[in-house]
Amino acid sequence: MALFSLLIAVLIERLKLLPKLLQLDNMFAWYRAHFFTEELLRSKGGIWLALLFPAASVLVLQWLLHGRMFGLPSLLLWTVVAALCFSHQRVRHKFKKYMQAACRGDLEACYLHATDLDYDHCLDSISSEEMGARVGQLAAWLNYRYYGAVAFYLIILGPAGVLFYCTARYFNSLNEEHPLPLPSNLMFALDWLPARFVALGYALSGHFGSAFSRWRELVFGIYTEPQKIIAEVALAAEVLPERGGAPICVRSTIALLALSKRNFILILTILAVLTIFGIVQ
Repeated sequence: MALFSLLIAVLIERLKLLPKLLQLDNMFAWYRAHFFTEELLRSKGGIWLALLFPAASVLVLQWLLHGRMFGLPSLLLWTVVAALCFSHQRVRHKFKKYMQAACRGDLEACYLHATDLDYDHCLDSISSEEMGARVGQLAAWLNYRYYGAVAFYLIILGPAGVLFYCTARYFNSLNEEHPLPLPSNLMFALDWLPARFVALGYALSGHFGSAFSRWRELVFGIYTEPQKIIAEVALAAEVLPERGGAPICVRSTIALLALSKRNFILILTILAVLTIFGIVQ
């Protein structure tokens, strides 16, 4: 079920078959607006209810559908939840704007869109080469957040688990704009294990020697930030091109994007092998 639903979900996302209304962030925005008041979300009990309710509802559905009609309703539930959790056209649109600006050589627009993607850091004072590498690392992190981690939780914990991760991710991004009483280390805890597995995938998909060495240095640090592990291992796994047809501020980004795609193919291959041997259903 995991392999089939994952493949269908990626296909739906790539072909942009889900309308804007059914994009996950839009559905979460509707859910927040219709089920919770701002006052309720600012209480610890309210925010935990908002985090747990979608996953708990899906868990109940899984239990009700289990074993019925040769497993077809369960397969449909897996596929629908996976397709929703892989929908992130808003992020893809932001990244596309950066790439378009870079390809037409508009450095001012590149800095603007790069800052929009990575608003935690000021990018005004770095060179175009550094910005290309920074955005490439960010691409690896976003690929992890919206593909790798989603696939990990879908495989390990099923629809309810992956929906909880995506719910936490949504409210964490909301918390950056409007402070909420979220547990301070919630996303750190949720990303701790999958980030290490996905970073190992980057090492296996790129230059193994240098990347594995960097992975080994970072992976045993209990308090090492997941984003640091993903970004630095991805950078070590790929030799960034110094010359090429693309503008300089996009060459590194393209190289790290290609690495991210190879890594996701590796995840699908491993899942297929585990499915063949009956380890994953």
